[in-house]
Amino acid sequence: MVGLATVFGAGGGTSSYDEAEAADVIVMWGSNARNAHPIFFQHVLKAVNKGAKLYVIDPRRSETAQFADRWLGLHVGTDIALSNTIAREIIHSGFACEDFIGRATSGYDEYAASVEQWTLERGSEVTGVPADAIRELAHAYAKADAAQLCWTLGITEHHNGVDNVLGLCNLALLTGQVGRYGAGLSPLRGQNNVQGGGDMGALPNKLPGFQDVTDNDARAKFDTEWGVTVPPDNGWHLTQMFDAMERGDLRSVFVIGENPAQSEADVSRAVHLLESLDHLVVLDIHLTKTAELADVVLPGSASWCESDGTVTNSERRVQRVRKALNPPDDARDDIEILLDIANRLGHDWSYANHEEIWNELRRLSPMHAGMSWARLEDLGGIQWPCPSDDSLEPPYLHGRLWADDSAERGRPAPFSVVHDEPPVEALDDDYPLRLTTGRRLDSYNTGVQSGAYRSPNRLGETIDVSPEDADALDLSDGELVRVSSRRGGVDAPIRIDPALRSGLISPTKSM
Repeated sequence: MVGLATVFGAGGGTSSYDEAEAADVIVMWGSNARNAHPIFFQHVLKAVNKGAKLYVIDPRRSETAQFADRWLGLHVGTDIALSNTIAREIIHSGFACEDFIGRATSGYDEYAASVEQWTLERGSEVTGVPADAIRELAHAYAKADAAQLCWTLGITEHHNGVDNVLGLCNLALLTGQVGRYGAGLSPLRGQNNVQGGGDMGALPNKLPGFQDVTDNDARAKFDTEWGVTVPPDNGWHLTQMFDAMERGDLRSVFVIGENPAQSEADVSRAVHLLESLDHLVVLDIHLTKTAELADVVLPGSASWCESDGTVTNSERRVQRVRKALNPPDDARDDIEILLDIANRLGHDWSYANHEEIWNELRRLSPMHAGMSWARLEDLGGIQWPCPSDDSLEPPYLHGRLWADDSAERGRPAPFSVVHDEPPVEALDDDYPLRLTTGRRLDSYNTGVQSGAYRSPNRLGETIDVSPEDADALDLSDGELVRVSSRRGGVDAPIRIDPALRSGLISPTKSM
């Protein structure tokens, strides 16, 4: 969300799902959508069946890559090197969209100079992707009437994840593949309502509606509505929170619907820091690994089908959620629990119903202002922005960038100079293999909600290795091995997977 917000002012995907079917070229970058986003992938397959070209960029030959016209198997952590190489090839081949660059962007000259060093030869050497594959993708993307560039956690869950996204935004600006029907940038969210969480202000530098917390006018609205003074400083994101715990600057944490004791990359560190807190509270519908460490567990949270409200999906579509069942025993809606806590802390929070809460958001967030409860019901969902009661905007964002009048175009979209940075952890003689992760269709996130069921189709817990590495290490399918990193180790059986390239291993975890 941060990368898109930096370039375009809003951290949402620029296109609708249906637009994928109108694209000539679709690039899936770090996304195994066939497994992780099967609903969206059906739109992709419809486009492919109509003749669209599909390119998949991923260190492993994923299930999605099996549907691709070409798979670009890059080395882990070389995404910026690849995006910069693609950009240079577009520029040197004369395919940059000069009209769009001139009217709608800023910082192009500096950006073009920064990618000049990324020749096809150098890019191929650094990324491991053949030069002809880079050239083919660059030409196809730039020359397409409409191209979609889609990504997910495969590029964002890196130490330089924001720069990775900025690199992809650069490609869209360079070619004018944004702000038109069928052309756009689509971040596929990791689970339902991740987009909605960001929209509601669950970001350390944003108020609801992606309004900057440092904006005095924006804060003033919230000060008046909430009767408090909103601090003007950015907060901490999750990585910074753990760093603050380590320094002793963060001593109390309230975790809602998150499981960092299992999802953090360095689990041992995360568990140690959570255990060292003065006070840890967890609110969840299951006793997660994190909840097991808590001083206080609030187990009364109702599930999604036991609550009213809204969710927002990856195409920015806000949809109603309607209570279908009563929660069991003493379980309560999240908002009831939060209201009770706030009031016990001395505040006076009360809402008659969920529509009243939603109307508060509409007063404060211009992009939601026109989404009345009744309109959401009647239309079955509305994409933001929807600034007035009678508005229904185009399904794509940033069409303003193509306007002839500079006042209508507004702020130009800036190019971003991004530099290749290798992974923080380097390979050496003691640790010669790179571990990458990914999502499976049968296991949802950390398995809190999906881990309890049993199915003969589940793969179980394995360590996947390439046939080449299995031969070199004299390993056989099903053999129990010890896999160690600088952080710890785990025992698991081997599964030989031809989708993996030599030097890369991957866990398959079905809990």
